[in-house]
Amino acid sequence: MKLRDFGLLFALMALWGLNFSVIKLGVNSVHPLVLTALRFSFAVFPLIFFIKKPDVPWRYLIAYGLSFGVGVWGFTTLSIGAGVSAGMASLLLDMSVVSSLLVGWLCLNETITRNKLLGAGLALIGLVLIMQADGGSVTGKGLVLVLMASVFWSVNGLIVKRANTKAIFAFNIWGMAFAPLPLLLLAVIFEGTYVVTELPSQFTSWTLFSVLFQAYPTTLLGYWFWNKMIMKYSVSSVAPMTLLVPVFGILGGYWFYHEPIEPSQIIAAVLILLGLFVGQMALPKLMFFRRTKNI
Repeated sequence: MKLRDFGLLFALMALWGLNFSVIKLGVNSVHPLVLTALRFSFAVFPLIFFIKKPDVPWRYLIAYGLSFGVGVWGFTTLSIGAGVSAGMASLLLDMSVVSSLLVGWLCLNETITRNKLLGAGLALIGLVLIMQADGGSVTGKGLVLVLMASVFWSVNGLIVKRANTKAIFAFNIWGMAFAPLPLLLLAVIFEGTYVVTELPSQFTSWTLFSVLFQAYPTTLLGYWFWNKMIMKYSVSSVAPMTLLVPVFGILGGYWFYHEPIEPSQIIAAVLILLGLFVGQMALPKLMFFRRTKNI
């Protein structure tokens, strides 16, 4: 990976890590699924009317909208609303690193090298240390939701690869258009129509800030660049960068919600950064696992 791309991805991970604190700010007043629907509504409209549809089948756009909008961020926002702290949600979502390696190997014939396995192993040790340090609260329901979101994160990368489009920004916009309505329908089905009818009275200036922050820098800018990197590099090379997100997620929890940072969390952060570095090292002779095509 080029140094410039690595640096920009590093900055993006910081933005995404802090975004979990912004999500928590929004779910304090609005139902999580409604908040997520607003996020994608602001991100898509009216911009979609000025962006040409990418030349990809509709099934990829629909699958992306459902996987990304409902699967990743609908479930993640629900988990925060269910009691998972901002820092812990960012941490648990990073379990997608393991499933991304498997998805890349099984579905895209990507090579899993020893350095990637070693890097993922070091990072996972760091994740375990953070979880044991109790840097944030976790509920059973919230845990299940955010782990489901982590699986969808891996599936999302596969959808982008399969779509194989160069019009990344247009693909992002048109795909996200299929997220708001399913999110609202799920909210009404599970909670009732009050989540929509009472929205005007629940909406505050902080809610608006949360929605706009999630819609523009985090979603439009962030995922345009992320999907561009997914197309440029292998899924198993880009995915480990998300190991940085919980580092900034925990820092965001400390800055905005005064969540304590334990010494074990600092050690875990060092392990995560070390694992990220090892996973990005170019060691072509250390190939450990490669899928071969039948002749």
